[in-house]
Amino acid sequence: MDTSKTQIAFTKMQGAGNDFIIIDNRVNLFSEGTIISLAPQLCNRRFGIGADGVMLLQQSDDTDIDYTMFYRNADGSDAGMCGNGARCLALFASDLGLGNDLTFDVHGQVYQAAVNPETGTATITFPMKVRVKEITIDGENLLQVHAGTEHVVKQITEDEINDKETLIMKGKKLRHHPELDPPGTNVNFIHGSGKNEIMLQTYERGVENLTLACGTGAIASALAWHHLQSMSREQNHTEIITKGGNLQVDYHFNENEKSYHNIRLTGEAQFVFNGNYTV
Repeated sequence: MDTSKTQIAFTKMQGAGNDFIIIDNRVNLFSEGTIISLAPQLCNRRFGIGADGVMLLQQSDDTDIDYTMFYRNADGSDAGMCGNGARCLALFASDLGLGNDLTFDVHGQVYQAAVNPETGTATITFPMKVRVKEITIDGENLLQVHAGTEHVVKQITEDEINDKETLIMKGKKLRHHPELDPPGTNVNFIHGSGKNEIMLQTYERGVENLTLACGTGAIASALAWHHLQSMSREQNHTEIITKGGNLQVDYHFNENEKSYHNIRLTGEAQFVFNGNYTV
């Protein structure tokens, strides 16, 4: 393909302030390698479209699965799973007529999505079983949670969670810490304002900055908050307050295994605009 004269038809979407460039790639117009190489250019906020990441909606190799989600961070790196991106892509797929109850795969894992067109919300059900691990790095107590991708969680005060410069400095240090790299980690700072409500700021790997929200970070933080409070109830719901909007995390806790399952992420997703980008 001669990308020097290529027009890329895209849709810009956002979920809780995480913004994404979405491309319907079901007819394989673009190779994954092409999108990886173009991601920094497309996501550039001054010379490109501007986004936290870029996604392809692709035909799944499995006929029982509605679509495959291919995602890359703004720097072209692999994010693993992206919760808010998955919610936006589900609404995008629903708008294309694929239905409101959907299945999709990412990195060989099959997820479920439920779209409510009336409220503009989408719920993603995560298929994995998750555990919270207590770790210490440079004297700091952290909680490590793999919620489809790598996360650490740090509990801080309400004053600290609004100190943007300090969070960026600490987030950058932990994101690249030799004990966590490779592959590096996303860093979540939380402050609990109740048993079922926390404030969250996330320093995202691949964006290399604080973002307005992070879906998998919301999940990691909700489970970490449950762990910190030593709650034992089986069914749980946590409201996550981010700079970009509120997210909801529902999950079940297995007391015997100290593990979490049936994890669901819910929040609004919105179309921003459609366009064509000339490479």
